[in-house]
Amino acid sequence: MTLAFAAPTAVTLPLHTVPQDRLAAFLAGAGAGHARWLTATGFEAALGEVRLLPGPDGSVAGAIVGRGTHIARRRQRFGMAKAVAALPALDWHLEGGLDLPERTEAALGWLLAGYRFDRYRPGRKPATLPRLRCPVGVDAARVLAMAEGEFLTRDLINTPALDMGPGELEAAFIALAERFGAKSSVVRGEDLITRNFPMIHAVGRASPRAPRLLEMRWGTSGPRLTLVGKGVCFDTGGLDLKPSSGMQLMKKDMGGAATVMGLAQMIMALTLPLRLRVLIPAVENSVAGNAQRPKDILTSRKGLTVEVNNTDAEGRLVLADALAYACEEEMDALVSMATLTGAARVAVGPDLAPYYCDEPGMVSALEAGAVAGFDPVWRMPFHDAYESVIEPGIADLDNAPGFGFAGSVTAALFLRRFVNTGRYLHFDIYGHVPTDLPARPKGGAGQGARAVLEALPAMLGV
Repeated sequence: MTLAFAAPTAVTLPLHTVPQDRLAAFLAGAGAGHARWLTATGFEAALGEVRLLPGPDGSVAGAIVGRGTHIARRRQRFGMAKAVAALPALDWHLEGGLDLPERTEAALGWLLAGYRFDRYRPGRKPATLPRLRCPVGVDAARVLAMAEGEFLTRDLINTPALDMGPGELEAAFIALAERFGAKSSVVRGEDLITRNFPMIHAVGRASPRAPRLLEMRWGTSGPRLTLVGKGVCFDTGGLDLKPSSGMQLMKKDMGGAATVMGLAQMIMALTLPLRLRVLIPAVENSVAGNAQRPKDILTSRKGLTVEVNNTDAEGRLVLADALAYACEEEMDALVSMATLTGAARVAVGPDLAPYYCDEPGMVSALEAGAVAGFDPVWRMPFHDAYESVIEPGIADLDNAPGFGFAGSVTAALFLRRFVNTGRYLHFDIYGHVPTDLPARPKGGAGQGARAVLEALPAMLGV
């Protein structure tokens, strides 16, 4: 899918952007014909409401899109992106006195609204969409990189597990590395044992699709940033089998890996001056005679022992080995992303990306980045009082404590035991949009990637 703005030299039509409280003023200056037309068609300037404006010869002379009320804009990101589906496939430019953040949101939303996942509908004619001239002051390269990275994430999550197992995720990972001249390596199957990644192997060994650890390195100078993404390509729950309803969305259980790959693409496309390392434990959590069992005790790469009290709490196991491996090298920031717990969704719903971090500078940078990237996040606590909950007594750690509360917090505390840097940021994302929203169709979605990208200047000085 090729993303582009209209050429700067293209002849474009005006797309007027009008908030509800300015509609009367707009009508007064719109000319009698257009004012009568808008009034007759009941145009109220609701957020995303669109009307085409006819020219004297009956051609399209322009269009108007409502910006709604201030409350409506706070409640819904990318509301004006509804215009993309309503406009003819012509070239457009924005009118209406938008400030730079509003222009940036409009440009990004326009691009994101063009996403289509048609891999399994080969006979469907590709949609021809309207194009927007990049608004004045908007960094076109940055916005394009954000949208293209998000499209990669969406494609990976939306692809069924039949066609997106550990091997296919590896192929996509290597293709991404090769595109940007990054170095990649893979540890597969039984080599995970000899290379000391025992928990990645334990989770994935029951599948005929071998587990693996994917690694990418890019950049030769600047601060060191390491990204770790959970790549559970399908999660049956293992021997603690999920009900069928619980498996319906489990193709998205590699959403952390997909989001990390989308973020890595953004960073490399923008040639940010840093040294990037990406780690993805890619596995399928299946059922077979050699599957890990409840009450098994695993010895992790770090040497900590883990009692497996639920084989469906597998994501933290594979991440633990990857995080321990990441921390064997110096770095300036460590970010992990995972579709880790249902408890996070209960806490904040599907629209927010909950994160954990105790480093004040990283927190402030991320909060500002979330606003700049139109990518909302919500800070959760590494609550030390719950540390004892993840200590079962028979082993160092419990992967699924029977506490009954704070499931996302205890999972984050578990991961923190494998990290030796205070500059650690962990996201417990959902990776899915349950219903169609402006610029975010139902299906796979990245969360937190744009917030991290926009935080990097303050977080790492790049």
